[in-house]
Amino acid sequence: MIMRVRDVMTRNVISVAPDQSVLEAAQKMLQNRISGLPVIGADGKLVGVVTEGDFLRRGEIGTQRQRPRWLEFLVGPGRLASEYVHASGRKIEEVMTPDPYTVTEDDSLQAVVELMERHRVKRFPVLRDGRVVGIVSRANIMNACIELAHYRAGPADDATIRERVIAALADVSWAPDGDVKVHDGVVELSGIITDERERKACIVAVENVGGVKAVHDHMVWVEPMSGIALASAEDEAAERAGQAAGSAPH
Repeated sequence: MIMRVRDVMTRNVISVAPDQSVLEAAQKMLQNRISGLPVIGADGKLVGVVTEGDFLRRGEIGTQRQRPRWLEFLVGPGRLASEYVHASGRKIEEVMTPDPYTVTEDDSLQAVVELMERHRVKRFPVLRDGRVVGIVSRANIMNACIELAHYRAGPADDATIRERVIAALADVSWAPDGDVKVHDGVVELSGIITDERERKACIVAVENVGGVKAVHDHMVWVEPMSGIALASAEDEAAERAGQAAGSAPH
């Protein structure tokens, strides 16, 4: 399933105008428990964004950027003047980020996450015909993860779960050929792996299948060069418990 921006975005967008005060923007963010606001011009078009990051370097609280004189000389007066405006400006248009990155309702979450990672931003305005119709943020993506997990956790019979597990493992190249048994939602997973890291990956893949309550690991690791075979920690523990029970005095 390909999830798109329209599936997760916040539609009731709280915004500010470029001529509003920085104080108003800060109060709106705090009152609504959000970390950023789109800035909408008089024509209804997006002109920028203002975020909590714009309040970190402020003259009122003495956190404006401080540099040695020699470094100020290297930085140059233009950049210093721009930083002063950002730290001391009273209007949103003076501190906002203009021409922000944006997405559309049809963009996939995969594309959004890649943009977030590439540009190190937490949210994007969602545009339709140049106008803001929503916001998609890291929090929206986290909520989507939670909602999808609840959906996948819905009830399913053992036969359906087994089919889902087999399909999930067939979809990845590192999963071993093996047997899958399911009883009351508990999966018994067996097979031969040649890299111990495959074990955890297989278990995670099965845990993500809807209806699975638990996974029992019976996979055997075979070292490719020597051919030495090692049972799973779960099977080794069961074997030790059986030996201890067998040797106990009657």
